[in-house]
Amino acid sequence: MPGADEHSVAIVGAVAGLLATVAHADRNYTEAERDAVRDALLKVHGLEPGSLKSIEELLQEHIAELAHEPLQAYTRVLYEGLERNARLEVFEVLVDLAAADEALDMQETNLLRRIARAIGLSDDEYVASQQRHRQRLSVLREP
Repeated sequence: MPGADEHSVAIVGAVAGLLATVAHADRNYTEAERDAVRDALLKVHGLEPGSLKSIEELLQEHIAELAHEPLQAYTRVLYEGLERNARLEVFEVLVDLAAADEALDMQETNLLRRIARAIGLSDDEYVASQQRHRQRLSVLREP
């Protein structure tokens, strides 16, 4: 992101880190997940125009390294650097990414809950975001 200010670079890095953490939870970054990242990021307000390409490149090249950083390193940047609505939009992108493989398991839902709390979202906001993918939640499916 040549010419980007320090704040924008930090936000992009934090978003990329959280995307990597969610996408790499199952150790497999699929084409469906890459498409979900691209589509969902187009909906996030507050990201600079060059951010999408930068995030895609970061994930493609460094997903494993990004996914192994402490979660707090990413969540603190977003909590301090974005307005609540932008944090909610980023979180919804993360939920969409987790659901891109047509399943949300307990490990993914626990990770998403930790992220939601760390970026200052309420339990109601977490549940509302998750409900969009209710049919994919393996923990809620009928036996």
